[in-house]
Amino acid sequence: MFGTVGRLKVKPGKLDELLATFAADQRKPEGEVGFWLYKVEGKDDELILAVAFQDKETYFKNADDPSQDEAYRAMVALLQGPPTWEDGDIVGSR
Repeated sequence: MFGTVGRLKVKPGKLDELLATFAADQRKPEGEVGFWLYKVEGKDDELILAVAFQDKETYFKNADDPSQDEAYRAMVALLQGPPTWEDGDIVGSR
């Protein structure tokens, strides 16, 4: 598996709108294994996003999809700045 972990800092007052944006996105990209969104304990404006794909090829196919770019731009509009990302091979899970 291959995926990414992102750290997002939400604009003040925009958390509910951001969560609604994620909930409204009903796309299920080819190869997606899972999507998780964490609210960081004690940090009301910080989220961690984790996404897993079956392999690197389907991960980058999704990244190159124009609908993914549109969803990304809608998300970033509600953030204090672009997320930080860490991509990599998933070497363990349960």
